[in-house]
Amino acid sequence: MKTLWIEKNFPYDGTQLRSLYAYLDHGLLGDSTVAWEGACRIDFAHMVDGEDLLQKAEIRGGGMLHFIIEIFDRDLFAGVCVQRLMASLAKDLLQEHGAGQPWARELRRDGDDIYWGGKKLSISIATRSPVSTLVHFAMNVVNAGTPVATCALRDDFGLDPKPFAAELLQRLSAEYDSIFTATRKVRPVP
Repeated sequence: MKTLWIEKNFPYDGTQLRSLYAYLDHGLLGDSTVAWEGACRIDFAHMVDGEDLLQKAEIRGGGMLHFIIEIFDRDLFAGVCVQRLMASLAKDLLQEHGAGQPWARELRRDGDDIYWGGKKLSISIATRSPVSTLVHFAMNVVNAGTPVATCALRDDFGLDPKPFAAELLQRLSAEYDSIFTATRKVRPVP
């Protein structure tokens, strides 16, 4: 899996969750993950989650760390598995960075989201396009501008999002490549 940190800070509005975004906008062809920092505001026209649409949920934040994952030749079930893998890897990395801190022991993953007590750290969605499976995973960098109680990488945990993202990108890529290799080294059974 190819990865890229995008230096430019720009908002996520849902339009980035589309086929070939990493390739056409950032030159990454194939299975890939791009990451950047920026605000978040998703209007209903670009909202993918049916539950959020039914609840007329506001999805926004003043500063988040965004990841768009795109994988090819995989179904939505695989996309949700990658989405949950991303949340699990992010939680593990956070706990490593906070080793010895009370907050690190209190982090928990519930499905594809990460929480610290009753405060939400992440948002995420997996979907299909005509040619690929896509995941948006994002973590609050700051707590400003969110419609629910949140925790944030910088505000609450004192973490710089760029090096955190670089390490998370590396871990996701290594795990994904290892999974892919595991599917290629077994013999079929009768």
